[in-house]
Amino acid sequence: MALTLRVANVNLGFESSCSRSSSVSLNSSKSRSFVFRCSQVQQLSTTEESENSLIEALVGIQGRGRSSSPNQLNAIEQAIQVLETLGGVSDPTNSSLIEGRWQLIFTTRPGTASPIQRTFVGVDFFSVFQEVYLRTNDPRVSNIVSFSDAIGELKVEAAASIKDGKRILFRFDRAAFSFKFLPFKVPYPVPFKLLGDEAKGWLDTTYLSHSGNLRISRGNKGTTFVLQKQTQPRQKLLTAISSGVRVREAIDELISLNKKSEDKEPELEEGEWKMIWNSQTVTDSWLENAANGLMGKQIVGKNGRIKYVVDILLGLKFSMTGNFVKSGPKVYEVTMDDAAIIGGPFGYPLEFGKKFILEILFSDEKVRVSRGDNGIIFVHVRADASR
Repeated sequence: MALTLRVANVNLGFESSCSRSSSVSLNSSKSRSFVFRCSQVQQLSTTEESENSLIEALVGIQGRGRSSSPNQLNAIEQAIQVLETLGGVSDPTNSSLIEGRWQLIFTTRPGTASPIQRTFVGVDFFSVFQEVYLRTNDPRVSNIVSFSDAIGELKVEAAASIKDGKRILFRFDRAAFSFKFLPFKVPYPVPFKLLGDEAKGWLDTTYLSHSGNLRISRGNKGTTFVLQKQTQPRQKLLTAISSGVRVREAIDELISLNKKSEDKEPELEEGEWKMIWNSQTVTDSWLENAANGLMGKQIVGKNGRIKYVVDILLGLKFSMTGNFVKSGPKVYEVTMDDAAIIGGPFGYPLEFGKKFILEILFSDEKVRVSRGDNGIIFVHVRADASR
Protein backbone atom coordinates (compact mmCIF):
# COMPACT_ATOMS: atom_id res chain seq x y z
CA MET A 1 0.00 0.00 0.00
CA ALA A 2 1.45 3.35 -1.02
CA LEU A 3 1.67 6.00 1.73
CA THR A 4 1.33 9.66 0.83
CA LEU A 5 3.10 12.54 2.60
CA ARG A 6 2.02 16.12 2.08
CA VAL A 7 4.92 18.59 2.08
CA ALA A 8 3.66 21.77 3.71
CA ASN A 9 4.20 25.19 2.23
CA VAL A 10 7.31 26.67 3.81
CA ASN A 11 8.13 30.32 3.15
CA LEU A 12 11.89 30.77 3.09
CA GLY A 13 11.87 34.13 1.38
CA PHE A 14 12.29 32.76 -2.17
CA GLU A 15 10.40 30.70 -4.73
CA SER A 16 11.46 27.09 -5.24
CA SER A 17 10.03 23.70 -6.01
CA CYS A 18 9.87 23.14 -2.23
CA SER A 19 7.63 26.15 -1.59
CA ARG A 20 4.52 24.50 -2.96
CA SER A 21 2.28 21.93 -1.29
CA SER A 22 3.07 18.59 -2.96
CA SER A 23 1.87 15.01 -2.62
CA VAL A 24 4.77 12.56 -2.34
CA SER A 25 4.54 8.77 -2.42
CA LEU A 26 6.96 7.28 0.10
CA ASN A 27 7.43 4.03 -1.83
CA SER A 28 8.90 5.95 -4.78
CA SER A 29 12.66 6.54 -5.06
CA LYS A 30 11.97 9.79 -6.94
CA SER A 31 9.73 10.95 -4.10
CA ARG A 32 12.35 10.21 -1.48
CA SER A 33 14.91 12.08 -3.58
CA PHE A 34 12.52 15.03 -3.89
CA VAL A 35 12.01 15.24 -0.12
CA PHE A 36 15.76 15.06 0.45
CA ARG A 37 16.46 17.84 -2.07
CA CYS A 38 13.74 20.03 -0.53
CA SER A 39 15.28 19.58 2.91
CA GLN A 40 18.70 20.51 1.53
CA VAL A 41 17.38 23.64 -0.18
CA GLN A 42 15.58 24.79 2.96
CA GLN A 43 18.63 24.18 5.16
CA LEU A 44 20.98 25.98 2.75
CA SER A 45 18.62 28.97 2.59
CA THR A 46 18.43 29.20 6.37
CA THR A 47 22.21 28.85 6.63
CA GLU A 48 22.84 31.60 4.08
CA GLU A 49 20.46 33.92 5.94
CA SER A 50 22.28 33.18 9.21
CA GLU A 51 25.67 33.80 7.58
CA ASN A 52 24.39 37.15 6.32
CA SER A 53 23.14 37.95 9.83
CA LEU A 54 26.65 37.42 11.21
CA ILE A 55 28.24 39.57 8.50
CA GLU A 56 25.65 42.30 9.13
CA ALA A 57 26.38 42.20 12.87
CA LEU A 58 30.08 42.73 12.14
CA VAL A 59 29.52 45.90 10.10
CA GLY A 60 31.15 48.87 11.80
CA ILE A 61 33.11 46.74 14.29
CA GLN A 62 36.58 48.21 14.76
CA GLY A 63 39.76 46.54 15.92
CA ARG A 64 38.31 43.14 14.90
CA GLY A 65 36.17 43.28 18.04
CA ARG A 66 38.25 45.43 20.36
CA SER A 67 35.95 48.46 20.08
CA SER A 68 32.60 46.68 20.30
CA SER A 69 29.64 47.72 22.41
CA PRO A 70 27.87 45.14 24.62
CA ASN A 71 24.90 45.15 22.22
CA GLN A 72 27.19 44.52 19.23
CA LEU A 73 28.99 41.69 20.98
CA ASN A 74 25.68 40.13 22.00
CA ALA A 75 24.39 40.25 18.40
CA ILE A 76 27.62 38.72 17.09
CA GLU A 77 27.67 35.96 19.70
CA GLN A 78 24.03 35.08 18.96
CA ALA A 79 24.74 34.93 15.22
CA ILE A 80 27.77 32.69 15.87
CA GLN A 81 25.75 30.36 18.08
CA VAL A 82 23.02 30.05 15.45
CA LEU A 83 25.54 29.01 12.79
CA GLU A 84 27.27 26.58 15.14
CA THR A 85 23.88 25.02 15.92
CA LEU A 86 22.90 24.76 12.27
CA GLY A 87 26.23 23.26 11.36
CA GLY A 88 28.06 23.73 8.09
CA VAL A 89 30.42 21.29 6.41
CA SER A 90 30.59 18.10 8.44
CA ASP A 91 34.09 17.11 9.55
CA PRO A 92 35.61 20.42 8.38
CA THR A 93 39.20 19.41 9.06
CA ASN A 94 38.80 16.62 6.52
CA SER A 95 37.40 18.98 3.88
CA SER A 96 39.54 20.71 1.27
CA LEU A 97 37.44 23.85 1.88
CA ILE A 98 39.37 24.58 5.07
CA GLU A 99 42.63 24.86 3.13
CA GLY A 100 43.99 28.24 2.11
CA ARG A 101 44.50 31.77 3.35
CA TRP A 102 41.84 33.20 5.68
CA GLN A 103 41.46 36.82 6.79
CA LEU A 104 40.54 37.45 10.42
CA ILE A 105 37.55 39.79 10.68
CA PHE A 106 36.56 39.31 14.33
CA THR A 107 37.93 37.78 17.51
CA THR A 108 37.17 37.87 21.20
CA ARG A 109 40.05 39.07 23.36
CA PRO A 110 40.32 37.15 26.65
CA GLY A 111 43.10 37.96 29.09
CA THR A 112 44.81 34.71 28.14
CA ALA A 113 45.30 35.84 24.52
CA SER A 114 48.82 35.49 23.16
CA PRO A 115 51.21 38.49 23.09
CA ILE A 116 50.93 38.56 19.28
CA GLN A 117 47.15 38.65 19.50
CA ARG A 118 47.16 41.40 22.13
CA THR A 119 49.70 43.47 20.20
CA PHE A 120 48.57 43.24 16.59
CA VAL A 121 45.06 41.82 16.23
CA GLY A 122 43.24 44.88 17.59
CA VAL A 123 45.08 47.32 15.29
CA ASP A 124 43.08 47.96 12.12
CA PHE A 125 46.11 49.33 10.31
CA PHE A 126 47.41 45.75 10.11
CA SER A 127 45.74 42.91 8.22
CA VAL A 128 45.70 39.55 10.01
CA PHE A 129 45.52 36.23 8.19
CA GLN A 130 45.63 32.54 9.00
CA GLU A 131 46.91 29.97 6.54
CA VAL A 132 45.76 26.36 6.89
CA TYR A 133 47.49 23.65 4.86
CA LEU A 134 46.88 20.13 6.19
CA ARG A 135 47.25 18.01 3.06
CA THR A 136 50.99 18.31 2.55
CA ASN A 137 54.08 16.45 3.70
CA ASP A 138 54.53 19.23 6.26
CA PRO A 139 51.03 20.15 7.57
CA ARG A 140 50.97 23.68 8.98
CA VAL A 141 48.84 26.42 10.46
CA SER A 142 50.36 29.91 10.25
CA ASN A 143 49.29 33.25 11.70
CA ILE A 144 50.32 36.25 9.61
CA VAL A 145 50.33 39.96 10.42
CA SER A 146 50.65 42.05 7.27
CA PHE A 147 51.93 45.52 8.12
CA SER A 148 51.48 46.83 4.56
CA ASP A 149 52.45 45.92 1.02
CA ALA A 150 55.38 48.31 1.27
CA ILE A 151 56.70 47.14 4.68
CA GLY A 152 56.17 43.38 4.91
CA GLU A 153 54.77 40.86 7.37
CA LEU A 154 55.31 38.72 10.46
CA LYS A 155 54.61 35.02 10.00
CA VAL A 156 54.32 32.67 13.00
CA GLU A 157 54.19 29.01 11.93
CA ALA A 158 53.04 25.87 13.69
CA ALA A 159 53.36 22.20 12.83
CA ALA A 160 49.83 20.82 12.67
CA SER A 161 47.96 17.53 12.77
CA ILE A 162 44.30 16.52 12.61
CA LYS A 163 42.88 15.03 15.80
CA ASP A 164 39.30 14.56 14.56
CA GLY A 165 36.75 16.09 12.21
CA LYS A 166 36.78 19.43 14.02
CA ARG A 167 40.06 19.76 15.94
CA ILE A 168 43.52 20.69 14.70
CA LEU A 169 46.47 20.18 17.06
CA PHE A 170 49.43 22.51 16.59
CA ARG A 171 52.79 23.43 18.01
CA PHE A 172 54.49 26.73 17.18
CA ASP A 173 58.03 26.11 16.01
CA ARG A 174 59.25 29.10 13.97
CA ALA A 175 58.53 32.73 13.18
CA ALA A 176 60.15 35.53 11.23
CA PHE A 177 59.67 39.05 9.90
CA SER A 178 59.81 39.45 6.11
CA PHE A 179 60.55 43.06 5.27
CA LYS A 180 60.31 44.29 1.69
CA PHE A 181 63.45 46.38 2.09
CA LEU A 182 65.60 43.46 3.30
CA PRO A 183 66.77 40.49 1.19
CA PHE A 184 66.59 38.15 4.21
CA LYS A 185 64.15 37.25 6.98
CA VAL A 186 64.55 38.53 10.53
CA PRO A 187 63.87 35.83 13.17
CA TYR A 188 61.13 36.57 15.65
CA PRO A 189 62.84 36.45 19.07
CA VAL A 190 60.79 33.72 20.76
CA PRO A 191 62.48 30.44 21.84
CA PHE A 192 59.61 28.09 20.95
CA LYS A 193 61.58 24.97 21.90
CA LEU A 194 62.02 26.27 25.44
CA LEU A 195 58.33 27.09 25.86
CA GLY A 196 57.32 23.44 26.14
CA ASP A 197 53.56 23.00 26.38
CA GLU A 198 53.08 26.77 26.11
CA ALA A 199 53.89 26.48 22.42
CA LYS A 200 51.16 23.85 21.94
CA GLY A 201 47.47 24.34 21.37
CA TRP A 202 44.38 23.26 19.50
CA LEU A 203 41.86 24.90 17.21
CA ASP A 204 38.28 23.68 16.77
CA THR A 205 36.42 24.63 13.60
CA THR A 206 32.86 24.94 14.84
CA TYR A 207 31.46 26.18 11.53
CA LEU A 208 32.69 26.01 7.94
CA SER A 209 30.36 27.31 5.23
CA HIS A 210 29.49 25.15 2.24
CA SER A 211 30.83 27.96 0.04
CA GLY A 212 34.20 27.66 1.78
CA ASN A 213 34.23 31.40 2.42
CA LEU A 214 33.28 31.69 6.11
CA ARG A 215 34.78 29.92 9.11
CA ILE A 216 34.21 30.09 12.87
CA SER A 217 36.87 28.60 15.13
CA ARG A 218 37.45 28.38 18.88
CA GLY A 219 40.91 28.05 20.39
CA ASN A 220 42.28 26.33 23.47
CA LYS A 221 42.61 29.69 25.28
CA GLY A 222 38.91 30.45 24.94
CA THR A 223 39.19 32.76 21.94
CA THR A 224 36.55 32.79 19.21
CA PHE A 225 37.61 33.65 15.66
CA VAL A 226 35.54 34.61 12.61
CA LEU A 227 37.44 34.41 9.33
CA GLN A 228 36.70 34.89 5.63
CA LYS A 229 38.56 33.91 2.49
CA GLN A 230 37.07 36.70 0.42
CA THR A 231 36.18 39.82 2.35
CA GLN A 232 33.07 41.57 1.06
CA PRO A 233 33.66 45.00 -0.54
CA ARG A 234 31.60 46.71 2.16
CA GLN A 235 33.73 45.15 4.90
CA LYS A 236 36.87 46.10 2.95
CA LEU A 237 35.73 49.72 2.97
CA LEU A 238 35.11 49.77 6.73
CA THR A 239 38.49 48.16 7.36
CA ALA A 240 40.18 50.67 5.06
CA ILE A 241 38.54 53.56 6.92
CA SER A 242 39.65 52.15 10.28
CA SER A 243 43.23 51.80 9.06
CA GLY A 244 43.26 54.95 6.95
CA VAL A 245 44.76 53.04 4.03
CA ARG A 246 43.35 52.81 0.47
CA VAL A 247 39.95 54.23 1.38
CA ARG A 248 39.37 55.71 -2.07
CA GLU A 249 40.19 52.38 -3.73
CA ALA A 250 37.75 50.56 -1.44
CA ILE A 251 35.01 53.11 -2.20
CA ASP A 252 35.59 52.80 -5.95
CA GLU A 253 35.45 48.99 -5.74
CA LEU A 254 32.21 49.06 -3.74
CA ILE A 255 30.55 51.51 -6.12
CA SER A 256 31.77 49.62 -9.20
CA LEU A 257 30.49 46.26 -8.00
CA ASN A 258 27.24 47.85 -6.88
CA LYS A 259 26.63 49.25 -10.38
CA LYS A 260 27.09 45.81 -11.93
CA SER A 261 24.67 44.08 -9.55
CA GLU A 262 22.34 46.97 -8.78
CA ASP A 263 18.81 45.61 -8.32
CA LYS A 264 17.30 48.91 -7.32
CA GLU A 265 18.28 52.54 -7.20
CA PRO A 266 20.05 53.55 -3.95
CA GLU A 267 17.98 55.98 -1.92
CA LEU A 268 18.35 58.38 0.98
CA GLU A 269 16.94 55.99 3.58
CA GLU A 270 15.32 57.05 6.84
CA GLY A 271 17.18 56.61 10.12
CA GLU A 272 20.17 57.85 12.10
CA TRP A 273 23.47 57.76 10.20
CA LYS A 274 26.88 58.35 11.75
CA MET A 275 29.54 59.98 9.57
CA ILE A 276 32.74 57.88 9.79
CA TRP A 277 34.76 59.26 6.88
CA ASN A 278 34.81 62.12 4.40
CA SER A 279 37.22 63.28 1.72
CA GLN A 280 37.32 66.88 2.94
CA THR A 281 40.04 68.20 5.23
CA VAL A 282 38.38 69.65 8.31
CA THR A 283 38.90 73.31 9.16
CA ASP A 284 39.84 74.86 12.49
CA SER A 285 36.21 75.84 13.04
CA TRP A 286 34.17 72.98 14.50
CA LEU A 287 31.03 75.03 13.83
CA GLU A 288 31.82 75.18 10.12
CA ASN A 289 32.67 71.47 10.08
CA ALA A 290 29.39 70.63 11.81
CA ALA A 291 27.36 72.78 9.42
CA ASN A 292 29.01 71.06 6.46
CA GLY A 293 28.14 67.61 7.81
CA LEU A 294 31.80 66.71 8.39
CA MET A 295 31.12 65.36 11.88
CA GLY A 296 28.36 63.93 14.03
CA LYS A 297 25.13 62.25 12.95
CA GLN A 298 22.68 62.77 10.13
CA ILE A 299 19.05 62.00 10.84
CA VAL A 300 16.87 61.37 7.81
CA GLY A 301 13.22 61.66 8.71
CA LYS A 302 9.90 61.23 7.02
CA ASN A 303 8.35 63.72 4.62
CA GLY A 304 11.69 64.93 3.34
CA ARG A 305 13.13 66.18 6.64
CA ILE A 306 16.83 65.98 7.50
CA LYS A 307 18.91 67.03 10.53
CA TYR A 308 22.59 67.27 11.47
CA VAL A 309 23.37 66.66 15.16
CA VAL A 310 26.81 67.09 16.76
CA ASP A 311 27.54 66.55 20.47
CA ILE A 312 29.70 69.43 21.70
CA LEU A 313 30.30 69.17 25.46
CA LEU A 314 28.49 69.25 28.80
CA GLY A 315 25.19 68.27 27.22
CA LEU A 316 25.34 70.93 24.51
CA LYS A 317 24.55 69.98 20.91
CA PHE A 318 24.73 71.61 17.53
CA SER A 319 21.57 71.02 15.53
CA MET A 320 20.80 71.99 11.96
CA THR A 321 17.60 70.99 10.20
CA GLY A 322 16.31 71.25 6.67
CA ASN A 323 14.55 69.34 3.95
CA PHE A 324 15.36 67.37 0.81
CA VAL A 325 13.61 66.75 -2.48
CA LYS A 326 14.48 64.08 -5.00
CA SER A 327 15.44 65.77 -8.26
CA GLY A 328 16.65 62.81 -10.32
CA PRO A 329 17.96 59.23 -10.16
CA LYS A 330 19.99 58.94 -6.93
CA VAL A 331 20.10 62.77 -6.66
CA TYR A 332 18.54 65.02 -4.01
CA GLU A 333 18.34 68.80 -3.55
CA VAL A 334 19.04 69.58 0.12
CA THR A 335 18.27 72.85 1.91
CA MET A 336 19.58 73.38 5.45
CA ASP A 337 18.15 76.54 7.01
CA ASP A 338 17.55 76.14 10.75
CA ALA A 339 20.64 75.94 12.99
CA ALA A 340 20.96 76.26 16.76
CA ILE A 341 23.00 75.34 19.81
CA ILE A 342 20.76 73.15 21.97
CA GLY A 343 21.06 72.72 25.73
CA GLY A 344 18.22 70.76 27.30
CA PRO A 345 14.94 72.55 26.53
CA PHE A 346 16.73 75.72 25.44
CA GLY A 347 18.16 76.70 22.07
CA TYR A 348 20.31 79.52 20.76
CA PRO A 349 19.63 80.18 17.06
CA LEU A 350 22.53 80.54 14.62
CA GLU A 351 22.65 82.27 11.26
CA PHE A 352 23.54 79.31 9.08
CA GLY A 353 22.03 78.13 5.85
CA LYS A 354 23.09 76.30 2.71
CA LYS A 355 21.80 74.49 -0.35
CA PHE A 356 23.55 71.63 -2.10
CA ILE A 357 23.08 68.56 -4.29
CA LEU A 358 23.46 65.14 -2.65
CA GLU A 359 24.11 62.08 -4.81
CA ILE A 360 23.76 58.59 -3.32
CA LEU A 361 26.57 56.43 -4.70
CA PHE A 362 25.88 53.34 -2.58
CA SER A 363 23.33 52.51 0.08
CA ASP A 364 22.10 49.45 1.92
CA GLU A 365 20.68 48.84 5.37
CA LYS A 366 24.02 49.45 7.11
CA VAL A 367 26.28 51.67 5.00
CA ARG A 368 25.82 54.69 2.77
CA VAL A 369 28.31 56.39 0.44
CA SER A 370 27.32 59.78 -0.97
CA ARG A 371 28.74 62.78 -2.82
CA GLY A 372 27.82 66.20 -1.46
CA ASP A 373 28.70 69.86 -1.89
CA ASN A 374 32.01 70.57 -3.70
CA GLY A 375 32.34 66.88 -4.60
CA ILE A 376 32.98 65.79 -0.98
CA ILE A 377 32.57 62.03 -0.50
CA PHE A 378 30.88 60.89 2.72
CA VAL A 379 30.65 57.44 4.29
CA HIS A 380 27.92 56.93 6.90
CA VAL A 381 27.00 53.85 8.93
CA ARG A 382 23.61 53.32 10.48
CA ALA A 383 23.61 54.41 14.11
CA ASP A 384 20.12 53.34 15.13
CA ALA A 385 18.63 49.87 15.53
CA SER A 386 15.80 50.36 13.06
CA ARG A 387 17.31 47.81 10.64
